[in-house]
Amino acid sequence: MAASIETLLAEISGVEDPIEELQSLKTALLSVPLSALGESLTGQRFDVIFSLLNSSQREQVELCVDILERILMAHSPLHLAQNYRGDLQAGLTHPNETVKILALTQIGRMLGDSDAVTEILNNHDILKAVISCIGEEKIAVAKQAIQSLSKLSHSKLGLDKLFQTDLLKTMKHVMAISDIIRYRIYELVVEISCVSPISLGYCANSSFISELLDELTGDDVLIRATAIEMVTTLAHCQHGRQYLAQQGIMDKISNMIRGADMDPLSSLYLPGLIKFFGNLAIMDSPQQVCEAYPAFQNKVFEMALDPDPALIGVALDTLGLLGSTVEGKQVLQKTGEKFKAVLFRVSQLARSGATELRVRSLDAISQLLTLQPEQQTEDLLALTESWFHLLSNQPMDMIRNISTQPFPELHCGALRIFTAIGTQPWGQRLMISTPGFMEFVLDRSTGQTKDAKDAKFELVGSLVSSSTAAEILGSQHYISLKTYLREGPYYVSAVAAVSTEGAD
Repeated sequence: MAASIETLLAEISGVEDPIEELQSLKTALLSVPLSALGESLTGQRFDVIFSLLNSSQREQVELCVDILERILMAHSPLHLAQNYRGDLQAGLTHPNETVKILALTQIGRMLGDSDAVTEILNNHDILKAVISCIGEEKIAVAKQAIQSLSKLSHSKLGLDKLFQTDLLKTMKHVMAISDIIRYRIYELVVEISCVSPISLGYCANSSFISELLDELTGDDVLIRATAIEMVTTLAHCQHGRQYLAQQGIMDKISNMIRGADMDPLSSLYLPGLIKFFGNLAIMDSPQQVCEAYPAFQNKVFEMALDPDPALIGVALDTLGLLGSTVEGKQVLQKTGEKFKAVLFRVSQLARSGATELRVRSLDAISQLLTLQPEQQTEDLLALTESWFHLLSNQPMDMIRNISTQPFPELHCGALRIFTAIGTQPWGQRLMISTPGFMEFVLDRSTGQTKDAKDAKFELVGSLVSSSTAAEILGSQHYISLKTYLREGPYYVSAVAAVSTEGAD
């Protein structure tokens, strides 16, 4: 293999239009497993391929990128840092975005490697060029630059280099290019902050975090909406949540929710505020969050009853998120008539809303009704049963009607609700007492898409795994369900072809 690659490289350097030779080299490289390729390339230099990147011919450049990607991935990050650092640095200013992405990806590998990172930290210009790539017009280039630079957060040396040298000035300079680029720098900062309390400290001391938090209450509502997304990401880690609480951000966002009624443009950023608290409730405690910030829960209920589809959708997702936990279910139940009105509205949307809202309604209902086996106390079973009967006068018929409509996403959404109640004794009693329901479950001809077959299989699995199913559904149905499960989701029964001798 080494000989043939050497021969191909020699051929490439000797021709004016090397497209065919490059294609042959690419094929040769792809024919060797990556794990074995590094050894095959020992002693080879690929300067000719790097030099061919300097071409206006897109096909030639992209072939070179494919070849170099294969070659570089076959080598260790330390080998790259010692042998190809200059070539990769040159790639950062190449006019073709695929070359930039190749260079950024390989530099990212080096920055994430404990042996290679020192080589790059000593090369100030490479890091400066990577930061400049965040300001590139092409979002794919900027995203790769962010991903690569975020690797610096894993070591004190990397954090010192980024935040305690003039690279900090470079970041501030790039940040000033435009609103869009400013948010890319925030994205990098938030990603670094989430790694550890130490990395958050560096970002806070550099004033980036306080600047981001100030944008929450800025005049531009679109910028405000983006700032809320960033702050929500920061809240995903525990040390991020603690920092935000210390800075009074939870109270500030709660006040923004309260004041949203007075702002005609609030629908642009209100969904973000609700998502923030929804995530907070799931990560910490639904009860604590709903009690400490009642404006959040009240607004979710208001939005569920609102005519604006954008607000309804976020309310549905948030209700499902809250209701996916036992504590969240109890919090919702405590609101009494308010939640009953909201649940009936969710049911109406599931039956006759726009398709997207119907799907989100069905997902919310299935999350609200789901109980794991260990959660099935008498009180919680009574709660989910009462909620199911609030959906309609005939909830089993209602959900089954939705499942027979010719939209796969609605069909699957309805099956997920049956899966949710299928593990609970009251749900099984409803199933066995609903005429034709068990035949519907066992009928493989309903729902022909892969997703539909998977959803039906999950329903069957939930019934079989329940300790009460055999007794409630009866042994005959239980045996049929076990057979279905054993045969798998995509089983097709063989139909014997009967031929009659002499028939035409």
